[in-house]
Amino acid sequence: MRKINKENLINQLKEKGLKITPQRLAIIDALVENRHAHPGATLIYNEARKKANRVSLSTVYATLKEFSESGLIKQLEFDRMENRYDGDLSEHINLICKRCGTIIDYHIPATLEPKDIARKAGFVVTDTRMEFHGYCRDCLKRPD
Repeated sequence: MRKINKENLINQLKEKGLKITPQRLAIIDALVENRHAHPGATLIYNEARKKANRVSLSTVYATLKEFSESGLIKQLEFDRMENRYDGDLSEHINLICKRCGTIIDYHIPATLEPKDIARKAGFVVTDTRMEFHGYCRDCLKRPD
């Protein structure tokens, strides 16, 4: 399981020859501290501003794009809600609530290994994104 952490992200930035700026550090902190929420750019921006007041929303978007293109995080694109970012690069299913937008990670049992499926099918996988859409426990308990 490859989960996001500050030291790992900083080391990967250094390996790729990317500068470690106060703005990037604030964005990394926001990503790491909110990793379970699968934060969107707005949340990351609001959190990063608390640590580096010179962070702009465009810097956040550019940095998130760079991080996802570099394979440091996954960008989860949606039609009807803000794109979100996932620091857990392991194979897992995202359970996405249609009402509140919560995204919950569900790790795949070892008996269902996506790499084994790809190998048996003779298929080369370059990226995976598995998601189930429905309603979380809290929304199911809440009346309309």
